[in-house]
Amino acid sequence: MRNLKIKIFSLIFSLFLVTSGFSARLKDIVDIEGVRGNYLIGYGLVVGLKGTGDGVLSKFTVQSVVNMLERFGIKVPKEQIILKNVAAVLVTAYLPPFAMPGQRIDVEVSSLGDAKSLQGGTLLLTPLLGPDGKVYALAQGPVSLGGFAAEGAGARIQTAHPTAGKIPNGAIVERPVEEGLKFNGLPKGTPEEIEKIIKKGEMDLQPRITLSLKEPDFSTAYKIAETINIYLKGNYAQPKDNRNIELVIPSSYREKEIKLLAELENLEIPTDIPAKVVIDERTGTVVIGENVRISKVAIAHGNISIQVKEYPEVYQPYPFSPGETVVVPRTEIEAKEKKAKVVILEEGATLGELVRALNAVGATATELISILQAIKAAGALQAELIII
Repeated sequence: MRNLKIKIFSLIFSLFLVTSGFSARLKDIVDIEGVRGNYLIGYGLVVGLKGTGDGVLSKFTVQSVVNMLERFGIKVPKEQIILKNVAAVLVTAYLPPFAMPGQRIDVEVSSLGDAKSLQGGTLLLTPLLGPDGKVYALAQGPVSLGGFAAEGAGARIQTAHPTAGKIPNGAIVERPVEEGLKFNGLPKGTPEEIEKIIKKGEMDLQPRITLSLKEPDFSTAYKIAETINIYLKGNYAQPKDNRNIELVIPSSYREKEIKLLAELENLEIPTDIPAKVVIDERTGTVVIGENVRISKVAIAHGNISIQVKEYPEVYQPYPFSPGETVVVPRTEIEAKEKKAKVVILEEGATLGELVRALNAVGATATELISILQAIKAAGALQAELIII
């Protein structure tokens, strides 16, 4: 990969040029059916705060404390509870594929009420639920923040977000996810029973697995199937659409599916990158793919700058006169129009020609984005324009 950086005034473009022979490992461009994680969520309380917890307006925090105390046999009317050291939080976590009971995972804690900071707090035991409503992990531990907040009578300083933090290894997995690798087409039963089913013609499919492209593309899906078939020396992989490739497990790899996937995931796959132009308006970054092409188009760039200056003049009345002080506005307006530059791009212009053209017209960050949008609107940009 070759990086080309062109500076247009204060804007720096990172243009990633990918050679036609670019390839990627299979593991980096596909997901395997059944190999997926799950998100967990829970509601909990962070205690031990130094007066930075939820205020009286967070009624649910008070109710949560009352409910917790009742489980310990302590009954206190909620009207008598005023909390400053407790904060209600949402606890989230990512359960990785094939996580087993006893394994520890990281959790993230975010304030739900009007707490000012979670610094120094400890999360109480919180069950983390999956989409099915079952408890898959239990979280507890001291909250680690990436920022802090401090304030006085006339000033306040804050870095990052003191109302959100993490607990490294803060949750213990309690339940494994039932689903795992899916080898479709494999009937249940002993090898003898499976053989009888196949002989009767009731089933003629071998066990198979589905590979899914992270970025759907017909060309790449076809190349994946072709590369796998060359490696396995047989017609085992078939693309089903622009995302999914169905892989039949060879008989020599029966009961050795993990070995097969370990071998295949390191295969180098020739990839085809679609033509895209990505614009980040917040940072002024533009990324242009190698396959971007421009139809014949003329670009004229010129701008008008208007400068407004105010010179208020104050007129004082004569001493001992009945007059009043008067402020008279004085305004100067100056308009300058830069001479427009015209650049013509020929049919099938390449990435380098596009960059040189944009550099020639002297576009700033905002102007460049407008130029690219105008080229796309004119139908001359043969690429997908993505603004993030």
